[in-house]
Amino acid sequence: MSAVSTAEIPNRSLFRQPEVCEIAQVQAYVLRSWEAEFPDLGVTKTQGGPRIYRRADLEFVLRIKHLLFVEGLTLAGARRKLVEEQPTAQTGGEDLDELLGSDARERIMLVKRGLKEIAVMLAKKASSANVAEARSLFDLAAPKRAARKTAKIAKHAKPAKKKK
Repeated sequence: MSAVSTAEIPNRSLFRQPEVCEIAQVQAYVLRSWEAEFPDLGVTKTQGGPRIYRRADLEFVLRIKHLLFVEGLTLAGARRKLVEEQPTAQTGGEDLDELLGSDARERIMLVKRGLKEIAVMLAKKASSANVAEARSLFDLAAPKRAARKTAKIAKHAKPAKKKK
């Protein structure tokens, strides 16, 4: 086999572009073209700074190189193979139960029930007796202190001059 499978990756978490090119033994323009072809290649581009690659990105670059040069795939073929290799996410209800727990599910059901009750209350036509009761429950009047300040401001405000 070639040097593609025997590349040694230093024990670090971040790499600059020249380091990735040296480890993967590819030119910088090749690496940039792979970035355009493979959106999963998560390069951090700092403004005015170097391109930064995570260890996982470097391993991904080495995998791409292996697929292209050793297995002889095209870019499209390599992309398909990488998509096939990704683990599929399970959307089962059991995983949700594990994540949320039984207590969280009960709380969500209580909130849902409460929202339904509010929707029913809002859907009913308000009678005149209910209007007075609703006003006392949901008094939206401005606080008295703010009302006094508003009155003072209005008292001291000068009337607008008319233009001729």
